[in-house]
Amino acid sequence: MPPSRPQVRAANELGDFLRSRRDAVTPEAAGIRTWGTRRVPGLRREELAQLAGISVNYYTRLEQGQSANASDAIIEALARALDLDDAERVHLFELARPTPATRRRAARAETANPGAVALLASMEAVPALLLGRRNDILAWNPLGRALLAGHLPAAAPADPASRPNLMRLLFLDPHTRELHRDWSEEAGLAVASLRYVAAQYPDDRLLAELVGELSMNSPEFARLWARHDVRLCSSGTKRLHHPQVGDLDLHYEALHLPDSDGQRLLTHTAAPGTASADALALLR
Repeated sequence: MPPSRPQVRAANELGDFLRSRRDAVTPEAAGIRTWGTRRVPGLRREELAQLAGISVNYYTRLEQGQSANASDAIIEALARALDLDDAERVHLFELARPTPATRRRAARAETANPGAVALLASMEAVPALLLGRRNDILAWNPLGRALLAGHLPAAAPADPASRPNLMRLLFLDPHTRELHRDWSEEAGLAVASLRYVAAQYPDDRLLAELVGELSMNSPEFARLWARHDVRLCSSGTKRLHHPQVGDLDLHYEALHLPDSDGQRLLTHTAAPGTASADALALLR
């Protein structure tokens, strides 16, 4: 029988996240003076509770999933005590304030935004993909495919049953692994970004199945998922080694489409006059 809740929202995601962040904060960084040997790598529960200005008993209930009514002030206090960045803070609120349970809609494949597809076609000099919230590749332009997935058929995104998924490619496809000069860094960012999205769509069965599939088939994914890192990866640099044109350092932007339920354009550009710009022109 299927599980009563998706794997992306485990029995106590909030507690798991709080514990992972608590373990990441050293007493020294929090301004806590310690003596002797400590049995925990980060803050103790009582230390975090003191920093946040709440009782140890209440924090323990929160971490154990026994309290679902934390106020905004308490969540903010915990975020400050744990020194969370903006993405982690949003994630904490998502976990502490889950969407009320509703009748789950039948899982269905995403449909590419027509306007975004037309925009992709017009961007002949910019490698670009249209991604769904689960990282399915809903569409790509020729240069986007040539850059990131030239070994796949051009029409692959058109078939919902077999369209490529950027996470599956990154962890399960050897061609994609070889494409990234810093594969470990890219993998960590990708999983942290997926963790951020998973909290926003806790009842997405297909997203849950993707997490389960990758956890079963990639020990590296399972290890990274268990770290509970959270990032909103909207821009940055990709360091690639393309089999046809060699090394490229490309700036990427993830442009989220309004009213598209998580769809985003992923674009790649090279600084003018650089070797990467020449390589991109050659690939085109």
